[in-house]
Amino acid sequence: MTDLETASRSLITAHQLARLQDGLARIFPYNHFYQQKLHDVLDKSALYINQPPTIENLADLSRLPFTTKQELIADQEAYPLFGTNLTYPLNAYIRLHQTSGTTGHPLKILDTPESWDWWADCWTTVYRAAGVSRDDIVFLAFGFGPFIGFWSAYEGAKRLGALTVPGGGMDSLQRLRTIQEIGATVLVCTPSYALRLAEVAEENDMNMRESSIRVTIHAGEPGASIPATRERIERAWGASAYDHAGMTEMGAYGFTCARQQGLHVNEGEFIAEILDPRTGQQVEEGQTGELVLTNLGRWGTPAIRYRTGDLVRHGGYHCSCGRTFLSLADGILGRVDDMLIVRGVNVYPSGLADVLHRFPEVAEYRVIVTQEGSMDEIALEVECPAELVARIQEELHIAFSLRVPVEAVAQGSLPRFELKARRVDDRRRRM
Repeated sequence: MTDLETASRSLITAHQLARLQDGLARIFPYNHFYQQKLHDVLDKSALYINQPPTIENLADLSRLPFTTKQELIADQEAYPLFGTNLTYPLNAYIRLHQTSGTTGHPLKILDTPESWDWWADCWTTVYRAAGVSRDDIVFLAFGFGPFIGFWSAYEGAKRLGALTVPGGGMDSLQRLRTIQEIGATVLVCTPSYALRLAEVAEENDMNMRESSIRVTIHAGEPGASIPATRERIERAWGASAYDHAGMTEMGAYGFTCARQQGLHVNEGEFIAEILDPRTGQQVEEGQTGELVLTNLGRWGTPAIRYRTGDLVRHGGYHCSCGRTFLSLADGILGRVDDMLIVRGVNVYPSGLADVLHRFPEVAEYRVIVTQEGSMDEIALEVECPAELVARIQEELHIAFSLRVPVEAVAQGSLPRFELKARRVDDRRRRM
């Protein structure tokens, strides 16, 4: 743990302010995207001499406009291929990645050697918080495609000095056998895929609870901060499961400490705001809002006041681990636009997962969303024994005060996922 992770709030904010001021000075003369966005907060003399807006304290950050994914995608469509959010000439960049496209058109992101090193440093924070060291063998169970996913996790493990084993090009059974053969101690994958690997292991009489894996680290979707999901992963692997939060356009910004009580924001490399999505006002500790982030080490393709669309709960600045970085209680609660209002009750997919994963017999599930008049309705298809349906419905009623229809379906009939799980079948647009 670094000194900054346990520093006073005044030292942390002073560090962030200095990094922000330096970054704005670097990008403003050259980055056309942010020149245009910041035009309205500049006086004409500053614009004429290409000076960035004056940020004297972090409260001044609220003067700057938000950045959205939709804006960045529209910019790339207007100025193909990479848009105008580039601070340097194209030959200064060495990495091209893109978002997964689960929420729409993929967004292309370029990294310079400097920003790619920064990505790796952010991931070393994730590893160290999970107790991973150069003595570990890290197995990365994912396909190495254009989605940034765990490319940065690979770079971070390499920076840490750990032996890294990429699992691309393998099917699930091959990955399990490789983990056993090499004695891997750390598994990195999505939460859904950790459960899928455990399912394949059971089908092939492989007991991963007795494998060499001692730590699993998860990203790509909420899961490892959902208590029932984390417990299921830990039971299946006989290991400690840690969450991580990041995104292609922002960076690896969140990590779980040994207390495993939500996420810490890496405030040495990011400025976090938690805002009420309706009013735009800062929420207080204990309240829920949208996470807005500014990265402080990726000035080749910066993201200033980026609306992540992720719903989080402000967990304060004190953790029993000793860190004073902002805590996100319960991790990522869900997407702001994923919330369903079912008969007046707010329902998030992560809440459904927390109930369903309490049942070891539940292999996989799907949420079917329909609309009756102006109200959302949900029903569940669950791979489980038929006699379990009544108990699941009872637990859902206790959790949400709703009667949710549950249908037991055949084992193996629902999709499995290696990257981000897509368990919500929204049929409202087809009706």
